[in-house]
Amino acid sequence: MSLLRRIAPLPGLSLALLAIWLLLARSVSAGQIALGLVVALGMPVLIANLWPATTRARHPLTILRYTLLVSGDVVHSNLVVAWGVVRWRWHKPAYRFVIIPLDLRDPVGLAVLSMVTTIVPGTVWSELAVDRSAMLLHVWDAPDEADFVARFKARYEAPLREIFE
Repeated sequence: MSLLRRIAPLPGLSLALLAIWLLLARSVSAGQIALGLVVALGMPVLIANLWPATTRARHPLTILRYTLLVSGDVVHSNLVVAWGVVRWRWHKPAYRFVIIPLDLRDPVGLAVLSMVTTIVPGTVWSELAVDRSAMLLHVWDAPDEADFVARFKARYEAPLREIFE
């Protein structure tokens, strides 16, 4: 193992941590740079054994499209859930637990999928099967469960499979 890899086993993460540290500190003084370097070089060493070594994200344009899709869905879902709360007395949402069969097996891809389902209002990741073959979601309004599953797999799971598998 080279000296550089011993000092910074995850150089991209180290750079990101240093940048975030300096942005949060809102200062580029020598003291903040020194503290940022301690964090940026120390954290990756501590978590290097936890980091998945075999996962590589591919298809940068798919990553960009996926990020834009999720961002748009967050805004849209906020409006849909807010409107559903306003009209609650007249139209109750068809909230339910939905089992989604999974084709995605990559652990990082599954972590991204869990974060996406948690930040998009109206869906909450509730459980992952031990064999990673299915997940349980609580959905704010899913009148047609089969349609929801098909739409979810096409919008969220399929691009992640392209990126991570």
